[in-house]
Formats: sequence, C-alpha cells, structure tokens
Amino acid sequence: MATSTSAYTPIHHYENFPVASWLCPAHLRAPVAAIYHFARTADDLADEGNAPMAERLQQLREFRLCLWQQMEPPPAWQPLFAALHAQVARHGLPVPLLDALLDAFEQDVKKTATGQGYSDREELLDYCSRSANPIGRLLLHLHNVQDEASLAQSDAICTALQLTNFWQDLQHDIPRGRWYVPERDASAFGVTRPMQAHAIAQRSQPAALTQLVAELVQWTRECMLAGTGLTQRLPGRSGWELRLVIQGGLRILQKIEQSGYQSYHVRPTLSRRDLPAMLWQAWRMKNA
Repeated sequence: MATSTSAYTPIHHYENFPVASWLCPAHLRAPVAAIYHFARTADDLADEGNAPMAERLQQLREFRLCLWQQMEPPPAWQPLFAALHAQVARHGLPVPLLDALLDAFEQDVKKTATGQGYSDREELLDYCSRSANPIGRLLLHLHNVQDEASLAQSDAICTALQLTNFWQDLQHDIPRGRWYVPERDASAFGVTRPMQAHAIAQRSQPAALTQLVAELVQWTRECMLAGTGLTQRLPGRSGWELRLVIQGGLRILQKIEQSGYQSYHVRPTLSRRDLPAMLWQAWRMKNA
C-alpha cells in the first residue's frame, strides 16, 4: 500500500510532564517511551503542519494498519513500530488502548476541519476517555494494577491532565480552529465564539470569560483530586513520579488562577523554579 508519510519529521514539543524520567523505574522506561512516541507521532499527524483533512485521516489510517501489523511501516515509522511491537510482545500491552488514541486523533482532525466543538462536558469527557485515559491504563498495566477503583482514579487523573492542557492552551488552540470549551458552559456565562476569538486577538478578556475559565479550572481541579488515591497503590519511584505529575497539573491550574484566569492571553508553563514546591507537595501527599 502506498503511503504519504515519507516526509514526516519528528516535532519537538514543550511538555508539562516529563515522560520516562529518571523517576521511572529503569525496566519500564523502554515501554513507556514506546507508548509515548506512538502517541506523540500520531498526535502530530493529526495536528501539525498544513495537510488537508483527507490526507491527515489517510495517514492515521495507515498508522492504525501499522499498529495492528496489517501494513509494513514506511521507513520513517519503522523504528517507532519496531520498538512498540517489541514492548507489546514483552509486556502484553493492550493494543485496543493504543487504537483508542487513534480514534480520538481522528475525531480531532474532523472537528478541527469542520469547526465543530463540544456541546457539553459529557461529550468532552468522552473524548478524554480516548485521548488521555488509555495512557494511564497502559501505565497501570505495566505496574500490574488492574482493579476497578485504580482504573477509575487513573482515568480521573488523565482526564484532568487533558483538561488542564485545554485551559492552558486556549490562546493557541482557538485560532487553529480547536474549540474545547463546552458550549453549554460557555452559554451559561453568555460567552460566544466571537467573544473568545476577540479576547485572544486583543489580549484582553471580559469578566464573563474570566468567570468561565474559573469554573472550568475548578471542575478540573476536582477531577484531579478525585484520582489522588492512586498514588498509594504505586510504590517507590513510580509513586513519586505519579505524585509529581499530579502536582504538575495542579501547579498549572494554580498559575491560571494566579493570573486572574486570563487564559485567553496568558499561557502558564512549568519551569525548574516550580520543582521545589512540587516536590514539597508530593512529599505531603506521600505522608498524608
């Protein structure tokens, strides 16, 4: 089968939360890196560059065929899939969870191309269940944690991290046609799409937008806190890494709050200066 991926070049991104960091147990770094590179590359196919919708969807279809080993990967993808399939075989990684990510990325392509948003929180959470939650479940699989309570807590954390990224990136996503603010929430505060786009262009937002972001941040924080019990299930370095990931998400939400919820023209990020506070809060979680 012909492929349109020969010109694909890996793209470097700012990341809130380091993946396969030194805190990750050494024997899990290879599978975690393989999962991350799969997800990051597929996300780039869906989101980066100027390719039209049909080409992006074709690339994602080919990516799925390579995942299921129904197509020989083109040269640009061969190292990625060689590493991923080796880890699937070694650790029994559930391939349907990886496939769910592709389903979410395809949805992103279609919604962006057609200017669709999300009608309510339920629809947005359904998207998160495929765009974010599979990553947490794959990591729990590597830790042999499969009970329903832990899976639910993992889903809460991953969903909260995804929502945090949305509210962090409003000023970048909206000009690209990506509308993640639930329309029902926006309507409740009298917020329209033109109002949001104007706030970004003018780098100034009215009170209604500030109140909307405050509500979304509070919802996201509650979602994150609902999953914190999972940190007690993962020992040692893995537990520390999860606590720091959670604290990283909470730190971004705190920075949004400290900015006066000015998310339509302020993008908070993490730096090394945030690490001491995150370590302190992670230590408090461990000893709570």
